[in-house]
Amino acid sequence: MPERMDPFGVRDTLTVDGTTAVVYRLDRLEKHGINIDRLPYSIRILLENLLRHLDGRVVTEEDVLAVARWQPHPEPREIALHPARVVLQDFTGVPAVVDLAAMRSAMVRMGGDLRKVNPQIPADLVIDHSVQVDRFGTVYAFPYNVEKEYERNGERYRLLKWGQKAFHNFRVVPPGTGIIHQVNLEYLARVVQVREQDGELRAFPDSLLGTDSHTTMINGIGVMGWGVGGIEAEAVMLGQPYFMLIPEVVGVRLVGELPEGATATDLVLTLTEMLRKHGVVGKFVEYFGPGLSNLPLPDRATIANMAPEYGSTMGFFPVDQQTLIYLRGTARESLIPWVEQYTRLQHLFRTDDAPEPEYSSVLELDLSTVEPSVAGPRRPQDRIPLVQIKKAFYETLEQNFSHPVPEDGARWEDEGGATSGTAVSAPYQVEVRVKDEEFILRDGSVVIAAITSCTNTSNPSVMVGAALVAKRAVERGLRVKPYVKTSFAPGSRVVVEYLERAGLLPYLEALQFHVVGFGCTTCIGNSGPLPEVVERAIRDGDLVVASVLSGNRNFEARIHPLVKTNYLASPLLVVAFALAGRIDIDFEHEPLGYDPNGQPVYLRDIWPTQQEIRDAVNLSLDPELYRKKYADVFTGEERWQSLKAPEGELYEWDPGSTYIQEPPFFVDMPLDVPPLQDIEEARVLVVAGDTVTTDHISPAGAIHPESPAGKYLISRGIEPRNFNTYGSRRGNHEVMIRGTFANVRFKNLLAGGREGWWTLDHETGEVAPIYDVAMKYQSRGVPLLVIAGKEYGTGSSRDWAAKGTALLGVRAVIAESFERIHRSNLVGMGVLPLQFLPGENRERLGLTGREVYTIHGIAEGLEPGKKLTVVAKDPDSGRETRFQVITRLDTPVEIEYYQNGGILQTVLRRMVKTS
Repeated sequence: MPERMDPFGVRDTLTVDGTTAVVYRLDRLEKHGINIDRLPYSIRILLENLLRHLDGRVVTEEDVLAVARWQPHPEPREIALHPARVVLQDFTGVPAVVDLAAMRSAMVRMGGDLRKVNPQIPADLVIDHSVQVDRFGTVYAFPYNVEKEYERNGERYRLLKWGQKAFHNFRVVPPGTGIIHQVNLEYLARVVQVREQDGELRAFPDSLLGTDSHTTMINGIGVMGWGVGGIEAEAVMLGQPYFMLIPEVVGVRLVGELPEGATATDLVLTLTEMLRKHGVVGKFVEYFGPGLSNLPLPDRATIANMAPEYGSTMGFFPVDQQTLIYLRGTARESLIPWVEQYTRLQHLFRTDDAPEPEYSSVLELDLSTVEPSVAGPRRPQDRIPLVQIKKAFYETLEQNFSHPVPEDGARWEDEGGATSGTAVSAPYQVEVRVKDEEFILRDGSVVIAAITSCTNTSNPSVMVGAALVAKRAVERGLRVKPYVKTSFAPGSRVVVEYLERAGLLPYLEALQFHVVGFGCTTCIGNSGPLPEVVERAIRDGDLVVASVLSGNRNFEARIHPLVKTNYLASPLLVVAFALAGRIDIDFEHEPLGYDPNGQPVYLRDIWPTQQEIRDAVNLSLDPELYRKKYADVFTGEERWQSLKAPEGELYEWDPGSTYIQEPPFFVDMPLDVPPLQDIEEARVLVVAGDTVTTDHISPAGAIHPESPAGKYLISRGIEPRNFNTYGSRRGNHEVMIRGTFANVRFKNLLAGGREGWWTLDHETGEVAPIYDVAMKYQSRGVPLLVIAGKEYGTGSSRDWAAKGTALLGVRAVIAESFERIHRSNLVGMGVLPLQFLPGENRERLGLTGREVYTIHGIAEGLEPGKKLTVVAKDPDSGRETRFQVITRLDTPVEIEYYQNGGILQTVLRRMVKTS
């Protein structure tokens, strides 16, 4: 290890319960004119990280001073962060392990030491994204879905078990344990690490990077961390620092308390809307103010979880008394002495009377103004007050789908038998027979109601609240509409334990909210099929139906390809909408249903008070539940234990596998870095509009049989019923490259408005599959481009959105703006992100995407933010359009990654040369 320096005299020791560890004291910087208390808490943690890794090369004294003297609008400066650990989930973790295995294979071919390819810092992988809701509404749902999960994912799981043995510092949490972020929050997080480094025991703030956007959930417990692409996470695992710019920090001052009827979900939807409007992309968000003392840690975790939805790198809550309460409540009392004494010593412990830090900008929210809300129909930041949901849905019907809506004052026919107005005529309603009952399925029918995702199932108040709503509904004789696919996927097994202890689980089950699995289901696209009769009715009637989920993502086609409107809501409202069976309901004036005596039952009749929720939570929660459920967290149940995995340090690739294949990234890779070249005579593969998400670029859900990926699997003898999902196939580049830009709702403007995996073949003038056109051009050595609008790459930290783009032969993406993670991932795959100049875009420049493009200025050398000249020549008229673009290689290290063809190629070359 490089020798550490201490020019600022900050090294000291701290003794807690008889154990002494080295600490790097921030208050010692005051003698150098640094006022620690004016710095945001998140910046203080960055500062400690730099002090601890100061070596004069990767981290310099100038870096330390730049952070110590942080200003609200800092000058662009790159710093090197050394996270304490990495967390991965299996959708992103499997391709990471595949890449590491491929790097070992490449090391052997290149004459290097394969053992160098090994995690240098602790890495935990939680298998949580592979369970699908095939069966629901029965006590048999969970065992059936688990059985199907192992049946579909055996190859992937054997790879992970191999990795657990082959790599050091690598642990795997088996399937059926819980969601990565909840396991991280409830068990893995230490808040303060006490660990041996460089031959001495050190205490320092816990920190991490994760391969899931919602890694930020851990910010709720005072741990610095956020989501990155799998590519970046792999490099960090291999001992590389994470390079970043010193961030702006937006402070959000919270005051007051949540009013009666409002939940933490309503609060986070309000904050998401507010922060998206303010603009926090690429910035830290830090919460402060007296309202924090009234905000329990599960509510904070709910807010921190959705940082990607409001666009920030983090949504950070400093350590305070609520942190200690949570550690005690989750059976981690042994951590408290170190956490409290260390954070107080380091000015990292927040109190109401502490001076408020300076921020780049400050927003304020009075918690008492929060009202019940949902968000949708396709973006998490589009909040709708619950009282306006009916009107908002009708506007969506009319504006987005050109479907008729009822006249003013008219209401739909109530499916329960009572009529409260006139219904819109066919064809936008279809009679269906479900479970021997006839119902009308029509625009606005809720066909999926899912209590799912890490956002809410980590929060006992909303889980207990939902169960209390169910209890009162059952007591009033209500039931869920039979055409609604219900599901309950807790983030950890503890949730079921405390609901059983409170006597509330039977009421959820009475409404068919049975446990379907412990993992990320509906929110990631693993909602599974709808009943056949429902799917047929949606297709036959061209219906605009809805899903309601307690998740954080509702992008187009993510939840289910046939469900065109999707709404985020609290678990309590998920139950309510399942009872109503429709999204277009005015809860204030329209009943959820009728009791056996024909009396209307309104939402207010079954909504619990905050005191009732608190009483039930206090009665049922016990630290022993957490101690018991996490006692064998890495052991797994019998299926996992009996799963046979390959042995040895080198993975044996199976050419017959349709799940795991050696990726081509390192095959025939030269040891020396090739020279930079301009991009000449490129053709455009995709022209995209605004807010294209990583779901559009690399879908995670169902594989359509007619798609290029579907046809490939069929050619390999895989029947459509065994396709599994794109997410589960991420270890096979042959599937994923064919799935790039294959979302059924993706609109490539070159394809004449046709949705799906289509583009224009410039040579023939015909519309053809993107994969086929890309391979045709690639065989002829023709480089490809993507042209896009604003917020390109919004959404999950999906490395295959960049990997697939690169493998299609795309050399550059020209967009109006990029989302943080996807831009970084493009760089990590050797794809050049370019940004239109302010005020310019494709439309204003008159670009159609049919031109032939040459990009000048690359070969002569690159620097961060360099302007390049693009020449677009119309092949028919010969007319040329010249314009400049900004190179979005933001740091010198990113330029190095681009020159090497990617971040892993950079790391591999270094490893081979030092073997």
